[in-house]
Amino acid sequence: APPGARRRAARPDRAKAQEVRAEFGHAWAGYKRFAWGHDEVLPVSGRHREFFAKDHPMGLSIVEAVDTLHLMELDDEVDRCVDWIKDHLDFDVNADFQVFESIIRLVGGLLSAYLATGEKELLSRCTDLADRLLPAFTASPTGMPYRYVNLRTGHVRGATLPLAEIGTNVLELGALSRLTGDSRYRRAAEAALRAVVERRSSAGLLATRMNVETGRWADRESVAVNPPADSFYEYLWGAWVMFGDEECRDWFRMFAAAMRRHQAERVDGRLWFKHVDFVTGELVSRRASALSVAVLPVGGDNELAADHYRSWTAVLDKYEVVPEEIDYGRGLKVLSPRNDLRPEYANCAFQMYWQTGDPYYRTTAWRYFQNLKRHHRVPGGYTVLTDVTRRPMAKGDHCPAYVFAENFKWLYLTFADAPRFDYERGWLSTEGKVLDGFRDA
Repeated sequence: APPGARRRAARPDRAKAQEVRAEFGHAWAGYKRFAWGHDEVLPVSGRHREFFAKDHPMGLSIVEAVDTLHLMELDDEVDRCVDWIKDHLDFDVNADFQVFESIIRLVGGLLSAYLATGEKELLSRCTDLADRLLPAFTASPTGMPYRYVNLRTGHVRGATLPLAEIGTNVLELGALSRLTGDSRYRRAAEAALRAVVERRSSAGLLATRMNVETGRWADRESVAVNPPADSFYEYLWGAWVMFGDEECRDWFRMFAAAMRRHQAERVDGRLWFKHVDFVTGELVSRRASALSVAVLPVGGDNELAADHYRSWTAVLDKYEVVPEEIDYGRGLKVLSPRNDLRPEYANCAFQMYWQTGDPYYRTTAWRYFQNLKRHHRVPGGYTVLTDVTRRPMAKGDHCPAYVFAENFKWLYLTFADAPRFDYERGWLSTEGKVLDGFRDA
């Protein structure tokens, strides 16, 4: 059976859930006003931009938002998005699309939208896109995907890419295989995972970048739960939960044990994961990324995950908004002062609250949300920050599409007892897409 004493949410905190929903509505209103049909909104200047290919809008924020809108019971908005997808979304594009982002955002978004609404057209669009992405896997001599594929011609390029991009696709492609009965998608994803695992070092660690044509590592640095490796590990455990894949479960445990042995360390009483040489285990750096916090809780090792979450909570306490990157070896020194509206802290709070029921996670998630509102909110929605160390914090002009899939959804699920989500068996992707566990309500 899958892991963890996952439980239904404790008594919902309806007032907080409604406040989260209202702020999501504010961000969404800005997108609709300034950028409808385009990929991303620039909420300060009231403009928009495309994410995948210039001059080829994919309505990325729309695809990202559907299952969040559904969970929040904003059904008129769901209908509006589905209508746009049916009328306008077309993947016959003569442009190179990044495979990893296309899978976690567009394939995942269309899958969760289909699972939420039952609209068959969404599944057929999803299948069309997946078929156009498959050459990235099938044209590769190792089975590990190329970084880019031209959606019209199938031409591939980009042979050296990070771990997360090679291995973060088994949940979306596996779910698509399950829904369509076509095993090609999941087989491609599993072959890519296996090819990586076979190239681990004798220490049981993986480096960070791989040449997918030669199958040789392009560096020697194991960054553990930090990007650009983070979601590779997350998806091993996810394949166990969603598909009962025991091999992926065992791989996750093997890598988690190696990280614990070679990379976990305590500085000032806080748990971190150092970057090391993946063969010798020698220290490379003590950089830590805000994305790292969301990996450990998936494996049910609540002690390790809780300790790492507390480390990041100390960062939140110090800066109010978590900077993109710190050096934990030098008193949580900021290395990158931006905050790109990363959702990982809220993601981890939800996972940990879901598994333990400890109110600490709700308390800290609420603090994260209050700071989000205080510092990122603008009249046109929510925007990134360019420097969290300044007061007032310096704002950029960009709302990443993943904000509509993740930040507010994680927070909403933490405080609501959302009637449309099955808290006991649901599962969400690294992009916050519900790939299993919608309930009729």
